[in-house]
Amino acid sequence: MAKKEKLDPETAALIEWCTQVEGFLVAGGATLPQAQEHIEENVEWFTDMFYDGLTPEEAAKAALK
Repeated sequence: MAKKEKLDPETAALIEWCTQVEGFLVAGGATLPQAQEHIEENVEWFTDMFYDGLTPEEAAKAALK
């Protein structure tokens, strides 16, 4: 079995934040695969929003515009 790589706290926080954004995108009408694909395709934009201090809900609202 492969050794699990430990994530630094900042990366772990970003992943958790994106997971929360997914939930808001799904609540806004996207399917889970659509939400995941959108985040993956726009990862730099979402990362910027994370570092700009937006909440997951604010980021999802921006994405749904």
